[in-house]
Amino acid sequence: MYDVAIVGYGPSGVVAAGLLGQAGLNVYACDKLPGVYEIPRAVALDHEIMRVFQQLGLVDAIQSFTEPFTPSEYFGVDGQLIRRMTMVEPPFPQGYTPSMVFSQPAVERVLRERVAQMRNVRVELSAEVVDLQQDAQGATLHVRGPGEQLRSVRARCVIACDGGSSFVRTVLDLPLEDLDFDEPWLVVDVLVNERGLAKLPKVSVQYCEPERPCTLVIGPKNHRRWEISLKPGEDPRQAATPEQAWAFLARWLTPRDGTLWRQASYRFHALVAERWREGRVFLAGDAAHMQPPFLGQGMCQGIRDVANLSWKLASVLRGEVEGTAAEALLDSYGHERKAHVRELTSRIKGVGAVICERDLAKARARDAKLLADCGGVVKDTPRQDILPRLETGFLAAQETTGRGTLFPQPRLASSGALMDHAVGGGWRLVFASDAEIPNDLPVGITVVALARTPEADGVVARWMQAHGCRAALVRPDHYVFGTARTAAETSQLLAEWQQRWTQGFAQREAALA
Repeated sequence: MYDVAIVGYGPSGVVAAGLLGQAGLNVYACDKLPGVYEIPRAVALDHEIMRVFQQLGLVDAIQSFTEPFTPSEYFGVDGQLIRRMTMVEPPFPQGYTPSMVFSQPAVERVLRERVAQMRNVRVELSAEVVDLQQDAQGATLHVRGPGEQLRSVRARCVIACDGGSSFVRTVLDLPLEDLDFDEPWLVVDVLVNERGLAKLPKVSVQYCEPERPCTLVIGPKNHRRWEISLKPGEDPRQAATPEQAWAFLARWLTPRDGTLWRQASYRFHALVAERWREGRVFLAGDAAHMQPPFLGQGMCQGIRDVANLSWKLASVLRGEVEGTAAEALLDSYGHERKAHVRELTSRIKGVGAVICERDLAKARARDAKLLADCGGVVKDTPRQDILPRLETGFLAAQETTGRGTLFPQPRLASSGALMDHAVGGGWRLVFASDAEIPNDLPVGITVVALARTPEADGVVARWMQAHGCRAALVRPDHYVFGTARTAAETSQLLAEWQQRWTQGFAQREAALA
């Protein structure tokens, strides 16, 4: 029997396989496709995801397929600049450029090559799951492999990463909540030649025009993407023909200016699963949620899912957490991620509302308000300011401003290495350089005392000053369990962590026998 079976081997599935394999679990993963899907779907990732790739030892290999995201400029009804989204200034809080564009097929190949090196992970391609049952000891997948061979795969737990039309979610009858966004769009990817590049803007652009809202994204190298809103009555299939795609692009390019890489019509949705766990089965990625594309967070959200779930599954399946505490820890996955997805989707919809206003009078009022709010001078708004923190789940009871946020990753002065490279992952208790360190520190938590291991760039010092604390207890997924100001508060925080780690903390959503 495997420890974990993963259905679907796209970005979320392969990262889950890598993290769980790295944790020493025996993993099975399968996918219907015979290999990497060679057409890019995602185009953006952020520094949080790069930190996950760092954990897998893949940053250097992946960075060659990324480029910094250019600023995004929003233009209103009369072509005036009404908003500009950028990124925070260096030193970067996670150690990486906060927003990037990337080549998805190339990055997926790097991820798969890493997992292929893990002897405890078995991957089967051209293999489709056609049924699933659960019992007290595990779950059984019925898999149709190459040559129509049907066989059974047993695992203690299952992660469904099988996309928006998830078979696993359907067979378990896990409904989706509609977050009230459903619009038809055309996505066109072009490999632009030198002649075409000379015609295009040097930054990404949101055309907030009531007649036809659209987005131009500057991808890596000569890859450019357009997301074009379709009007009521326009045929999505006709819109996705090469001839019509070039007609939509005539404002910017002609067929002499580049080569169509992909053109596809989509309905952009905002959906989230009502429950993310059913017994031994967990939903992740597009199987659990779908959101509009306006901040490029689709793939990032899926990788956040599996980064959150993987350390919790590993802790339970290795016997580090047992009984009601184990159940509470596993249930916290869905509670945390669902709330985060709902909040981020709400914020993404807010960005979309700025872009997609179809009423001319309302669009003019929007432009006037945005300009009035900034005194007529458009200021830079960092994209990361829009990402929410965790608000519920496996977090300290004391609500502080730092609790649930993503902890920064400093570069250490002594070696120049990033913190995770130097001290590893797992649970970490990080103390400011002037903090008083208590004596009663528990086993199993790595202590990082910046007085003994000073940082080079001050990102932790600024973070702690902003949140009014001198210590932070950081989870394996880099989110902050809780913060403390004094040695006494640190001892209280650790006592609470120990209690939750051994006894649990929330009403269970479903039982794992």
